[in-house]
Amino acid sequence: MQRLSRHLHQHWPVRSVGLTFAMVYGGVFVVSAIMFLSFTWWNTARLLNDHIEHAITHDASDLLARWATAGSGGLSHALRLRIEQDIGGDAIYLLISPQGQAEGGNIDRWPVQVAGTKRFYQLSLRHGGGEMPVMVHSWALPDGQRLLVGRDVKALPMMRKVMTQAFLWCLLMVVLLALGGALIVQTLFRHMVTAVARTTAAIAEGDLSRRIPLNGSETDLVAVTVNRMLTRIDKLMRGVRQVSNAIAHDLRTPITRARTRLEDAALHAKTTQELHAAIEEAVADCDHITAIFDALLRIAQIEAGARRQAFAPANPTQLLRSLAELYEAVTEDAGLKLLLYVPELPDIVCDQHMVSQAVANLLDNAIKFSPPHGTITLSARLVRQPPGPTGVHARADGPRQALEITVTDAGPGMLPADMARATARFFRAEAARSTPGSGLGLSLVHAIAGLHHGEIRLASGQHGTMDHPLENTRTDPSPATLPALPGLRATLVLPLQAPGDH
Repeated sequence: MQRLSRHLHQHWPVRSVGLTFAMVYGGVFVVSAIMFLSFTWWNTARLLNDHIEHAITHDASDLLARWATAGSGGLSHALRLRIEQDIGGDAIYLLISPQGQAEGGNIDRWPVQVAGTKRFYQLSLRHGGGEMPVMVHSWALPDGQRLLVGRDVKALPMMRKVMTQAFLWCLLMVVLLALGGALIVQTLFRHMVTAVARTTAAIAEGDLSRRIPLNGSETDLVAVTVNRMLTRIDKLMRGVRQVSNAIAHDLRTPITRARTRLEDAALHAKTTQELHAAIEEAVADCDHITAIFDALLRIAQIEAGARRQAFAPANPTQLLRSLAELYEAVTEDAGLKLLLYVPELPDIVCDQHMVSQAVANLLDNAIKFSPPHGTITLSARLVRQPPGPTGVHARADGPRQALEITVTDAGPGMLPADMARATARFFRAEAARSTPGSGLGLSLVHAIAGLHHGEIRLASGQHGTMDHPLENTRTDPSPATLPALPGLRATLVLPLQAPGDH
C-alpha cells in the first residue's frame, strides 16, 4: 500500500485524469461565467441607453406637438417652461432659426458634431459652467427651424464604471469558486480512483476478498461493476483451485493404478495373456483419464460460449421421446422402469446436441443411483415465471415462458449441503464415493444450462406429485401427475428463445 501511495503521489500531479477533468470543469465554469457577466453588462448598458433615448424622443414628440398647435412662439414658451422646471439641469434644449440664430434653449450654439437627424449623438458640451457628456438628437421643422433635445448622461459612464468593477469582482469570485470546485472534483475523482487502485492492488497481492466501498454517489455505478467483476474473478479463482485440487486427487488414483498394474505385470507376468490383460486394464484407466479431460474441455468450451453458433429451432417432444427410446433398453438391463410424461410442446431455440447431452447426463445419474426395481421418470412442461438473477430470461413484449425438463429417480437423494455443491467440478457426495464416475456430469449440465441462459434445479425427497399439473393434453402415459418417488429430482430449465433474442 505504501508503494501504491508513493506511486500516486509521484505521478498524479504530472499526468492526472482527475486534474485534467477538474481543469476542464473549471475552465468551462469560468468561460460560462464570463459570457454571462458580459451579457449582463452589455444588456444593462443597452437598457440605460434605450431609457435615455426613449426619454429624449418622448420629450421631443411633446415639443413638436406644441409647435404644430402654437407655432414657433408656443414652442419657445414650452422650452422656457421645461428649462425652469428642470431642477437637476439634466435636460438640453436648443431651437435655432433658419439663419442659425438661437431662438430658445439652455445652450448658446448648435454642436458642430450634430450634422443630421437620423441618429442620436453622444458628445461633450459646455453647460452649467463646465463640460459634461450628453446624448442629443435633432429634428428639422418645416419652416427651416431646427430643434435639439438631449440629456446629460454623466451618470452613464459612472454606471458603466460601477458595473465594470462589479464585473471584475464577480469574475474574481467565479475564478475562486471554479478553483475550489475543480479541487473538490479532483479530490472526489482521486478518492474514487484511489479506492479502485487500492482494491485492485490488494487483489493483485492475493486478497481476493477486497471490494471497492460504496459511497452513495454516481461513482457507485463503476464500483458496483468492478465489484461484480472481482466477485466473478474470485469465483473463477476458487474454481481453478478447486479443479486443480480435484484433478490432482481424482487422477492420482487411476494413474497410480495403471502404473502399479504395468509394473506388476512387468515383474510377475508369466504368460502373454497375463501381460495383455494388465495392458488392457492400464489402457482402460488411461481412457478414463482421457474422458475426464474431454469432459473438462467440453465444459470450458460451453462456458466460453463457443457453441452458440449451433443454436436452431428444435422440437423438445421429439428429442425427449427419442432419448426415452434410447434409454429404455438401458433401464431394463439395470432392472429399472422408465416412465415418460411429455406433452406436445412448441419448438425451442437451442443447441439440440447439447440439450440431448444434458438430459442424457441426468438420466445416467438417475440410472446409476436408483436401486433395482425402481422407477425413473422423464417429464417436461411449459411454465411461466419471472426472470431471476440466475433464472430464465424472457422477451419483454411477451409472456415469460420456459421449458422445464425433469428427471426423477428412486435413489437415496442428496443432502441440502451436497445439492448446493452438486454442480461443482469433481464434487461427489459421500454416498456416491463407491459408485463409478468423475463428478463432472452435473457440472456439464450446469454449463449447458448457462449456455442457454437457463438453470438446473435439484430437489431431494420428492413425494409424489409435481408442483403444477402437466400443461397441454397429450401425455405418455396419460396421468397428469407423477407417482410417489423418494429420490432426487433434477430439473433443467430452458427459455423458449435463444440467448440474445430477449
